[in-house]
Amino acid sequence: MTEKFIMAGTTALHVCDSEEGEHCVVLLHGYLESLLVWEEFVPQLYKQVRVVTLDLPGHGISEVKGEIHTMEFLADTVADGLRALGIARCTAVGHSMGGYVALALLERHPELLEGIVLLSSTPHADTPEKAENRRREIALVRAGKKDMLARVAPEAGFAPENRARLKDAIADLAEQVFLTEEAGIVALLNGMIARKDRNEILRGSPVPQLFILGRQDGYIPVEAAEKLAEAHPQAQTVWLEHSGHMGFLEEPEAVARELLRFATTR
Repeated sequence: MTEKFIMAGTTALHVCDSEEGEHCVVLLHGYLESLLVWEEFVPQLYKQVRVVTLDLPGHGISEVKGEIHTMEFLADTVADGLRALGIARCTAVGHSMGGYVALALLERHPELLEGIVLLSSTPHADTPEKAENRRREIALVRAGKKDMLARVAPEAGFAPENRARLKDAIADLAEQVFLTEEAGIVALLNGMIARKDRNEILRGSPVPQLFILGRQDGYIPVEAAEKLAEAHPQAQTVWLEHSGHMGFLEEPEAVARELLRFATTR
């Protein structure tokens, strides 16, 4: 993997690129993560496809651009980054918040997509309750208390049965929170609050779609996940029986197998 900074439009973007492969998979990380979250997972993919990971602006060491990073701004930045890397088409894999970015990419730049994968993510807008929770997180961060997020958020993403086995991964995620700029956290929380529902865009798109969902996901309860799958018969759905919200860390071989199948069959 070649690590570098590129200019994606007017935004400095931190990327890693394996640079070789007939098909390309772009991995978009979630909230309070960075491209580092994919480090253990990428080796499962790059011998068969080109793999690109990046720090979404506001997280990792990519640039922070203002008080709100809308999903549209993030999608446009990703699109500019892909073009700067000479990538004409890719499969966009969005984990959690990264899925919201992938959906905005689907709406705004469908010509770039061979496929879209929502990995523990949904096309729904925030409920009023979820938006209020995010506003509380913004208040915590602005009060200098992001350490509270680092203590709770990483572990909550894993199925209870996996937490002891993956304690090092949980510790790594907590460290990523500490290294994330407060302004970037606030910008992305504001962007998630502002995002729109994209169910109809997903239904109306000819781009192939895959949902990968964890049966033990504390953020997307299984009843809600089942309703999502039922509401989108045009999408393929894969269930991870032993995963929470972090399936690519909890069941990496299964996730890699499904991603490679999906990304290389066209």
